[in-house]
Amino acid sequence: MHMQFSEDAQHSYFFSQPHQPFFVLAFINALVTMFVFMLSYKGIINLAIAPTNFHSYGLIFLLFTPAFFAFLFTTFPRFSSTPAIEEKVYIRIFNFYYMGSVLFLLGSMISPIVSSMGMIVVFIGHILGMLILKKIYTETKLEDKDDLYWILLATQFGVLSHFIFILGQLFFPSFIGFAIEIGIYLFLFLLSFSVAQRMVPFFSHSMLAKNKNLLKYIMMLIVLHIIFEGFVTHSSFIVDLLLALLIGKELLRWKLPFPKNNPLLAILHISLYWVPFAFALAGVTNFLSLVSTVTFLALDIHVLALGFVFTILIGFGTRVTLGHSGNMMQADKWVRYLFYWTQVVVALRILVSFIAAFGWNFMVLFDISATVWIVMFVAWATRFFVVLIKGKKLT
Repeated sequence: MHMQFSEDAQHSYFFSQPHQPFFVLAFINALVTMFVFMLSYKGIINLAIAPTNFHSYGLIFLLFTPAFFAFLFTTFPRFSSTPAIEEKVYIRIFNFYYMGSVLFLLGSMISPIVSSMGMIVVFIGHILGMLILKKIYTETKLEDKDDLYWILLATQFGVLSHFIFILGQLFFPSFIGFAIEIGIYLFLFLLSFSVAQRMVPFFSHSMLAKNKNLLKYIMMLIVLHIIFEGFVTHSSFIVDLLLALLIGKELLRWKLPFPKNNPLLAILHISLYWVPFAFALAGVTNFLSLVSTVTFLALDIHVLALGFVFTILIGFGTRVTLGHSGNMMQADKWVRYLFYWTQVVVALRILVSFIAAFGWNFMVLFDISATVWIVMFVAWATRFFVVLIKGKKLT
Protein backbone atom coordinates (compact mmCIF):
# COMPACT_ATOMS: atom_id res chain seq x y z
CA MET A 1 0.00 0.00 0.00
CA HIS A 2 1.27 3.44 -0.89
CA MET A 3 1.32 6.11 1.76
CA GLN A 4 -0.17 8.57 -0.70
CA PHE A 5 -3.15 7.93 -2.92
CA SER A 6 -2.78 8.74 -6.60
CA GLU A 7 -3.51 12.26 -7.81
CA ASP A 8 -6.75 11.03 -9.43
CA ALA A 9 -7.89 9.42 -6.20
CA GLN A 10 -7.07 12.53 -4.21
CA HIS A 11 -9.30 14.63 -6.43
CA SER A 12 -12.13 12.14 -6.66
CA TYR A 13 -15.53 12.78 -5.10
CA PHE A 14 -14.65 10.43 -2.24
CA PHE A 15 -12.02 12.87 -0.90
CA SER A 16 -13.90 16.06 -1.72
CA GLN A 17 -15.19 16.52 1.85
CA PRO A 18 -13.44 15.37 5.03
CA HIS A 19 -16.34 13.39 6.49
CA GLN A 20 -16.43 10.97 3.54
CA PRO A 21 -13.11 9.04 3.81
CA PHE A 22 -13.08 9.24 7.62
CA PHE A 23 -16.59 7.81 8.06
CA VAL A 24 -15.90 4.99 5.61
CA LEU A 25 -12.63 4.08 7.37
CA ALA A 26 -14.24 4.28 10.84
CA PHE A 27 -17.08 1.97 9.86
CA ILE A 28 -14.81 -0.57 8.15
CA ASN A 29 -12.61 -0.56 11.27
CA ALA A 30 -15.72 -1.12 13.43
CA LEU A 31 -16.64 -4.21 11.41
CA VAL A 32 -13.15 -5.72 11.28
CA THR A 33 -12.37 -4.98 14.95
CA MET A 34 -15.56 -6.58 16.26
CA PHE A 35 -15.26 -9.61 13.96
CA VAL A 36 -11.64 -10.27 14.99
CA PHE A 37 -12.45 -9.67 18.68
CA MET A 38 -15.35 -12.12 18.46
CA LEU A 39 -13.10 -14.81 16.97
CA SER A 40 -10.35 -14.21 19.55
CA TYR A 41 -12.78 -14.15 22.50
CA LYS A 42 -14.06 -17.57 21.42
CA GLY A 43 -10.49 -18.87 21.08
CA ILE A 44 -10.75 -19.40 17.30
CA ILE A 45 -7.75 -17.14 16.64
CA ASN A 46 -4.91 -16.07 18.92
CA LEU A 47 -4.12 -12.38 18.96
CA ALA A 48 -0.61 -11.00 19.48
CA ILE A 49 -2.03 -8.56 22.06
CA ALA A 50 -4.58 -9.09 24.84
CA PRO A 51 -8.09 -9.38 23.28
CA THR A 52 -9.58 -6.79 25.68
CA ASN A 53 -6.81 -4.30 24.79
CA PHE A 54 -7.42 -4.97 21.09
CA HIS A 55 -11.16 -4.41 21.61
CA SER A 56 -10.70 -1.17 23.59
CA TYR A 57 -8.08 0.30 21.27
CA GLY A 58 -9.98 -0.67 18.11
CA LEU A 59 -13.22 0.94 19.22
CA ILE A 60 -11.87 4.08 20.92
CA PHE A 61 -9.13 4.98 18.41
CA LEU A 62 -10.02 3.22 15.14
CA LEU A 63 -13.82 3.61 15.15
CA PHE A 64 -14.79 6.61 17.28
CA THR A 65 -11.74 8.85 16.72
CA PRO A 66 -11.81 8.88 12.88
CA ALA A 67 -15.63 9.16 13.03
CA PHE A 68 -15.26 12.20 15.31
CA PHE A 69 -12.73 13.73 12.93
CA ALA A 70 -15.16 13.07 10.07
CA PHE A 71 -17.71 15.18 11.91
CA LEU A 72 -15.38 17.82 13.39
CA PHE A 73 -13.32 18.48 10.25
CA THR A 74 -16.65 19.31 8.57
CA THR A 75 -18.35 21.26 11.37
CA PHE A 76 -15.59 22.81 13.51
CA PRO A 77 -14.66 25.42 10.85
CA ARG A 78 -18.39 26.24 10.55
CA PHE A 79 -18.80 26.55 14.33
CA SER A 80 -15.84 28.93 14.40
CA SER A 81 -16.59 30.90 11.17
CA THR A 82 -13.20 30.01 9.66
CA PRO A 83 -12.40 28.69 6.14
CA ALA A 84 -12.94 24.99 5.40
CA ILE A 85 -9.95 22.68 6.00
CA GLU A 86 -7.92 22.17 2.81
CA GLU A 87 -8.21 18.81 1.08
CA LYS A 88 -4.46 18.09 1.17
CA VAL A 89 -4.45 18.69 4.95
CA TYR A 90 -7.17 16.20 5.87
CA ILE A 91 -5.98 13.65 3.29
CA ARG A 92 -2.57 13.63 4.96
CA ILE A 93 -4.22 12.88 8.32
CA PHE A 94 -6.44 10.25 6.67
CA ASN A 95 -3.32 8.55 5.28
CA PHE A 96 -1.90 8.12 8.77
CA TYR A 97 -5.21 6.69 10.01
CA TYR A 98 -5.63 4.34 7.11
CA MET A 99 -2.04 3.05 7.16
CA GLY A 100 -1.99 2.81 10.97
CA SER A 101 -5.32 0.94 11.03
CA VAL A 102 -4.07 -1.65 8.53
CA LEU A 103 -0.80 -2.10 10.46
CA PHE A 104 -2.59 -2.41 13.81
CA LEU A 105 -5.26 -4.85 12.62
CA LEU A 106 -2.82 -7.06 10.71
CA GLY A 107 -0.14 -6.75 13.40
CA SER A 108 -2.58 -7.86 16.09
CA MET A 109 -2.75 -11.21 14.33
CA ILE A 110 0.98 -11.41 13.52
CA SER A 111 3.21 -9.63 16.01
CA PRO A 112 2.92 -7.13 18.88
CA ILE A 113 5.75 -5.08 17.28
CA VAL A 114 3.74 -4.56 14.07
CA SER A 115 0.54 -3.74 16.00
CA SER A 116 2.48 -1.22 18.15
CA MET A 117 3.89 0.39 14.99
CA GLY A 118 0.30 0.70 13.75
CA MET A 119 -0.72 2.39 17.00
CA ILE A 120 2.14 4.89 16.68
CA VAL A 121 1.16 5.72 13.06
CA VAL A 122 -2.49 6.25 14.10
CA PHE A 123 -1.28 8.34 17.07
CA ILE A 124 0.64 10.68 14.70
CA GLY A 125 -2.61 11.14 12.73
CA HIS A 126 -4.46 11.80 15.99
CA ILE A 127 -1.99 14.52 17.04
CA LEU A 128 -2.13 16.16 13.59
CA GLY A 129 -5.94 16.14 13.67
CA MET A 130 -6.01 17.74 17.12
CA LEU A 131 -3.50 20.39 16.01
CA ILE A 132 -5.74 21.32 13.05
CA LEU A 133 -8.64 21.91 15.46
CA LYS A 134 -6.35 23.87 17.78
CA LYS A 135 -5.24 26.09 14.88
CA ILE A 136 -8.87 26.79 13.98
CA TYR A 137 -9.64 27.58 17.64
CA THR A 138 -6.76 30.11 17.88
CA GLU A 139 -7.63 31.76 14.54
CA THR A 140 -11.37 32.24 15.07
CA LYS A 141 -12.57 35.80 15.62
CA LEU A 142 -15.66 34.68 17.55
CA GLU A 143 -16.31 36.35 20.89
CA ASP A 144 -17.90 33.28 22.51
CA LYS A 145 -15.52 30.35 22.11
CA ASP A 146 -16.90 28.33 25.03
CA ASP A 147 -18.28 25.39 23.00
CA LEU A 148 -15.18 25.30 20.82
CA TYR A 149 -12.99 25.25 23.93
CA TRP A 150 -14.71 22.14 25.35
CA ILE A 151 -14.64 20.30 22.03
CA LEU A 152 -10.92 21.03 21.64
CA LEU A 153 -10.17 20.12 25.28
CA ALA A 154 -11.94 16.75 24.90
CA THR A 155 -9.94 16.11 21.70
CA GLN A 156 -6.74 16.83 23.64
CA PHE A 157 -7.80 14.35 26.33
CA GLY A 158 -8.18 11.86 23.47
CA VAL A 159 -4.54 12.39 22.47
CA LEU A 160 -3.45 12.01 26.13
CA SER A 161 -5.44 8.78 26.47
CA HIS A 162 -3.93 7.47 23.21
CA PHE A 163 -0.39 8.25 24.44
CA ILE A 164 -0.96 6.51 27.79
CA PHE A 165 -2.49 3.50 26.00
CA ILE A 166 0.61 3.12 23.79
CA LEU A 167 2.88 3.44 26.85
CA GLY A 168 0.79 0.74 28.52
CA GLN A 169 0.97 -1.54 25.49
CA LEU A 170 4.74 -1.13 25.12
CA PHE A 171 6.04 -0.84 28.68
CA PHE A 172 3.52 -0.53 31.54
CA PRO A 173 0.45 -2.82 31.19
CA SER A 174 -1.08 -1.30 34.34
CA PHE A 175 -1.52 2.01 32.42
CA ILE A 176 -4.08 0.53 30.02
CA GLY A 177 -7.05 0.74 32.43
CA PHE A 178 -6.23 4.39 33.15
CA ALA A 179 -5.96 5.13 29.41
CA ILE A 180 -9.36 3.53 28.78
CA GLU A 181 -11.03 5.53 31.60
CA ILE A 182 -9.66 8.81 30.16
CA GLY A 183 -10.53 7.68 26.64
CA ILE A 184 -14.15 6.81 27.44
CA TYR A 185 -15.06 9.57 29.89
CA LEU A 186 -12.87 12.61 29.16
CA PHE A 187 -12.61 11.99 25.41
CA LEU A 188 -15.55 10.08 23.90
CA PHE A 189 -18.21 11.16 26.38
CA LEU A 190 -17.06 14.75 27.00
CA LEU A 191 -16.59 15.42 23.28
CA SER A 192 -19.95 13.91 22.27
CA PHE A 193 -21.76 15.73 25.07
CA SER A 194 -20.04 19.05 24.26
CA VAL A 195 -21.33 18.78 20.68
CA ALA A 196 -24.76 17.47 21.74
CA GLN A 197 -25.47 20.25 24.27
CA ARG A 198 -24.71 22.78 21.54
CA MET A 199 -26.54 21.13 18.62
CA VAL A 200 -29.53 19.16 19.96
CA PRO A 201 -31.33 22.05 21.73
CA PHE A 202 -30.64 24.19 18.63
CA PHE A 203 -32.10 21.56 16.26
CA SER A 204 -35.03 21.14 18.67
CA HIS A 205 -35.77 24.91 18.77
CA SER A 206 -35.23 24.92 22.53
CA MET A 207 -34.00 28.45 23.13
CA LEU A 208 -33.30 28.29 26.86
CA ALA A 209 -30.23 30.09 28.16
CA LYS A 210 -27.27 27.74 28.34
CA ASN A 211 -25.91 26.54 31.64
CA LYS A 212 -22.41 27.98 31.35
CA ASN A 213 -21.05 25.85 34.20
CA LEU A 214 -22.52 22.51 33.13
CA LEU A 215 -19.48 21.14 31.29
CA LYS A 216 -17.15 22.38 34.04
CA TYR A 217 -19.12 20.46 36.71
CA ILE A 218 -19.34 17.37 34.51
CA MET A 219 -15.58 17.40 33.93
CA MET A 220 -14.82 17.84 37.64
CA LEU A 221 -17.03 14.85 38.49
CA ILE A 222 -15.49 12.73 35.71
CA VAL A 223 -11.97 13.50 37.00
CA LEU A 224 -13.16 12.38 40.47
CA HIS A 225 -14.63 9.22 38.92
CA ILE A 226 -11.28 8.39 37.25
CA ILE A 227 -9.32 9.08 40.47
CA PHE A 228 -11.62 6.80 42.52
CA GLU A 229 -11.43 4.03 39.92
CA GLY A 230 -7.64 4.41 39.87
CA PHE A 231 -7.41 3.64 43.58
CA VAL A 232 -10.21 1.09 44.04
CA THR A 233 -12.13 -0.42 41.12
CA HIS A 234 -15.91 0.20 41.32
CA SER A 235 -15.48 2.84 44.07
CA SER A 236 -16.80 5.65 41.84
CA PHE A 237 -20.47 4.74 42.38
CA ILE A 238 -21.36 7.94 44.33
CA VAL A 239 -19.78 10.12 41.62
CA ASP A 240 -21.68 8.15 38.93
CA LEU A 241 -24.98 8.79 40.74
CA LEU A 242 -24.14 12.52 41.05
CA LEU A 243 -23.44 12.65 37.29
CA ALA A 244 -26.79 10.92 36.61
CA LEU A 245 -28.55 13.51 38.80
CA LEU A 246 -26.74 16.53 37.35
CA ILE A 247 -27.22 15.56 33.70
CA GLY A 248 -30.76 14.23 34.18
CA LYS A 249 -31.79 17.51 35.83
CA GLU A 250 -30.19 19.50 33.01
CA LEU A 251 -31.98 17.49 30.29
CA LEU A 252 -35.31 18.13 32.04
CA ARG A 253 -34.49 21.85 32.16
CA TRP A 254 -34.00 21.87 28.37
CA LYS A 255 -37.68 20.82 27.91
CA LEU A 256 -36.85 19.12 24.63
CA PRO A 257 -40.11 18.43 22.74
CA PHE A 258 -39.79 14.78 21.63
CA PRO A 259 -40.00 14.90 17.83
CA LYS A 260 -42.38 12.06 16.95
CA ASN A 261 -42.27 12.63 13.20
CA ASN A 262 -38.59 13.48 12.88
CA PRO A 263 -36.45 10.32 13.33
CA LEU A 264 -33.22 12.22 12.53
CA LEU A 265 -33.85 14.39 15.59
CA ALA A 266 -35.49 11.69 17.72
CA ILE A 267 -32.35 9.52 17.62
CA LEU A 268 -30.31 12.45 19.01
CA HIS A 269 -32.83 12.87 21.85
CA ILE A 270 -32.77 9.13 22.61
CA SER A 271 -28.96 9.19 22.77
CA LEU A 272 -29.10 12.01 25.36
CA TYR A 273 -31.64 10.15 27.50
CA TRP A 274 -29.17 7.26 27.71
CA VAL A 275 -26.66 9.48 29.56
CA PRO A 276 -28.37 9.80 32.99
CA PHE A 277 -29.56 6.19 32.68
CA ALA A 278 -26.00 5.01 31.96
CA PHE A 279 -24.54 6.85 34.96
CA ALA A 280 -27.38 5.71 37.28
CA LEU A 281 -26.86 2.09 36.16
CA ALA A 282 -23.10 2.53 36.62
CA GLY A 283 -23.68 3.77 40.18
CA VAL A 284 -25.85 0.77 41.09
CA THR A 285 -23.70 -1.92 39.39
CA ASN A 286 -20.42 -0.46 40.66
CA PHE A 287 -21.81 -0.47 44.21
CA LEU A 288 -22.96 -4.10 43.85
CA SER A 289 -19.55 -5.12 42.44
CA LEU A 290 -17.76 -3.29 45.27
CA VAL A 291 -19.65 -5.03 48.08
CA SER A 292 -19.82 -8.48 46.44
CA THR A 293 -18.00 -10.65 43.91
CA VAL A 294 -20.55 -9.94 41.17
CA THR A 295 -19.02 -8.76 37.89
CA PHE A 296 -20.98 -6.91 35.21
CA LEU A 297 -18.42 -7.12 32.35
CA ALA A 298 -17.72 -3.36 32.12
CA LEU A 299 -21.45 -2.60 31.85
CA ASP A 300 -20.96 1.04 32.97
CA ILE A 301 -18.57 1.81 30.10
CA HIS A 302 -20.65 -0.06 27.50
CA VAL A 303 -23.99 1.59 28.31
CA LEU A 304 -22.40 5.04 28.05
CA ALA A 305 -20.30 4.22 24.96
CA LEU A 306 -23.10 2.41 23.09
CA GLY A 307 -26.24 4.06 24.48
CA PHE A 308 -24.95 7.60 24.13
CA VAL A 309 -21.75 7.87 22.06
CA PHE A 310 -22.54 5.18 19.48
CA THR A 311 -26.22 6.23 19.14
CA ILE A 312 -25.38 9.91 18.69
CA LEU A 313 -22.58 9.02 16.26
CA ILE A 314 -25.04 7.13 14.06
CA GLY A 315 -27.50 10.04 14.35
CA PHE A 316 -25.02 12.81 13.54
CA GLY A 317 -23.19 10.63 11.00
CA THR A 318 -26.44 10.06 9.10
CA ARG A 319 -27.36 13.76 9.25
CA VAL A 320 -23.95 14.88 7.95
CA THR A 321 -23.92 12.23 5.22
CA LEU A 322 -27.38 13.21 3.98
CA GLY A 323 -26.94 16.96 4.41
CA HIS A 324 -23.56 17.22 2.66
CA SER A 325 -24.46 15.06 -0.35
CA GLY A 326 -27.43 17.09 -1.54
CA ASN A 327 -29.89 14.48 -0.25
CA MET A 328 -33.10 15.36 1.56
CA MET A 329 -32.57 15.77 5.30
CA GLN A 330 -35.18 13.18 6.18
CA ALA A 331 -35.18 9.59 7.38
CA ASP A 332 -36.79 7.01 5.10
CA LYS A 333 -37.97 3.60 6.32
CA TRP A 334 -34.42 2.15 5.94
CA VAL A 335 -32.93 4.85 8.18
CA ARG A 336 -35.71 4.49 10.76
CA TYR A 337 -35.02 0.74 11.03
CA LEU A 338 -31.28 1.47 11.32
CA PHE A 339 -32.02 3.76 14.25
CA TYR A 340 -34.21 1.10 15.94
CA TRP A 341 -31.41 -1.41 15.39
CA THR A 342 -28.88 0.80 17.24
CA GLN A 343 -31.06 0.40 20.32
CA VAL A 344 -31.16 -3.38 19.86
CA VAL A 345 -27.33 -3.29 19.93
CA VAL A 346 -27.38 -1.44 23.29
CA ALA A 347 -30.12 -3.59 24.83
CA LEU A 348 -28.36 -6.85 23.93
CA ARG A 349 -25.05 -5.65 25.36
CA ILE A 350 -26.80 -4.78 28.65
CA LEU A 351 -28.35 -8.27 28.67
CA VAL A 352 -24.90 -9.88 28.19
CA SER A 353 -23.68 -8.08 31.33
CA PHE A 354 -26.66 -9.12 33.45
CA ILE A 355 -26.45 -12.76 32.34
CA ALA A 356 -22.73 -12.71 33.23
CA ALA A 357 -23.56 -11.14 36.61
CA PHE A 358 -25.93 -14.04 37.40
CA GLY A 359 -23.06 -16.42 36.67
CA TRP A 360 -24.80 -17.97 33.65
CA ASN A 361 -23.05 -18.80 30.39
CA PHE A 362 -23.24 -15.64 28.31
CA MET A 363 -21.24 -16.80 25.25
CA VAL A 364 -24.28 -17.47 23.03
CA LEU A 365 -25.68 -14.03 23.84
CA PHE A 366 -22.20 -12.52 23.38
CA ASP A 367 -22.13 -13.99 19.85
CA ILE A 368 -25.59 -12.60 19.15
CA SER A 369 -24.72 -9.11 20.47
CA ALA A 370 -21.48 -8.98 18.45
CA THR A 371 -23.36 -10.17 15.34
CA VAL A 372 -26.06 -7.51 15.86
CA TRP A 373 -23.26 -4.89 16.02
CA ILE A 374 -21.74 -6.20 12.76
CA VAL A 375 -25.17 -6.26 11.05
CA MET A 376 -25.70 -2.62 12.14
CA PHE A 377 -22.52 -1.44 10.42
CA VAL A 378 -23.07 -3.60 7.33
CA ALA A 379 -26.60 -2.16 7.00
CA TRP A 380 -25.39 1.44 7.44
CA ALA A 381 -22.56 0.85 4.95
CA THR A 382 -24.96 -0.75 2.43
CA ARG A 383 -27.14 2.35 2.58
CA PHE A 384 -24.60 5.15 2.85
CA PHE A 385 -21.20 4.08 1.45
CA VAL A 386 -22.41 4.83 -2.11
CA VAL A 387 -23.44 8.28 -0.88
CA LEU A 388 -20.04 8.87 0.77
CA ILE A 389 -17.95 7.39 -2.06
CA LYS A 390 -19.90 8.46 -5.14
CA GLY A 391 -22.39 11.07 -3.94
CA LYS A 392 -25.40 8.94 -4.87
CA LYS A 393 -28.80 10.58 -4.55
CA LEU A 394 -31.16 8.49 -2.46
CA THR A 395 -34.77 8.46 -3.57
